[in-house]
Amino acid sequence: MCSDKALHAEGQIMTAINLRGVHDDIGTVDTAALRATFGRFPSGVTALCATDVTGEPIGMAVSAFVNVSLEPPLVGVFVQTSSTTWPKLRERPRIGLSVLGAGQQTPCRQLAARQVDRFANVSWESGPDGSVFLHGAAAWFDCEIESETTTGDHQFVLLRIIGHDFEAEQDPLVFYASKFHELPNGVPDN
Repeated sequence: MCSDKALHAEGQIMTAINLRGVHDDIGTVDTAALRATFGRFPSGVTALCATDVTGEPIGMAVSAFVNVSLEPPLVGVFVQTSSTTWPKLRERPRIGLSVLGAGQQTPCRQLAARQVDRFANVSWESGPDGSVFLHGAAAWFDCEIESETTTGDHQFVLLRIIGHDFEAEQDPLVFYASKFHELPNGVPDN
């Protein structure tokens, strides 16, 4: 933690951090408060998609995505254990992961919705072995499942990257504080 000296930054007095407990007064996890705290970390939004055995697209939106390793090339996603889409995707030989681009809020909402045609008016193409990639995304990964681990109410899915590409002129869609955001114009690439 910070020292008292660290509480003073550039001539301003910082307030002390008063952490709240994870549990409410009756011992239940305060999921609303914890979700609000999680929401202070901005993340990109990805789409995990593939074609089913009939060639129809299946997919879902996932905001918990992490790059894991360059050697071997791995990324990871967290999928709710209650998902009804993940068991269908898990059976596919390849899964396309599209990092959604700025302006793709509608496809994101569709891919997160239940009981709708998730691919209505969504432009996509099929890659090797049935992976599906959304047009307009900022980046794409063609993946195979490396492993799955149950972690609380989610599955951590480690994916091996078989192929990848990105669109240099397309900024990513950002999810922050339970809302979609776009990067301001002129954010330099490093």
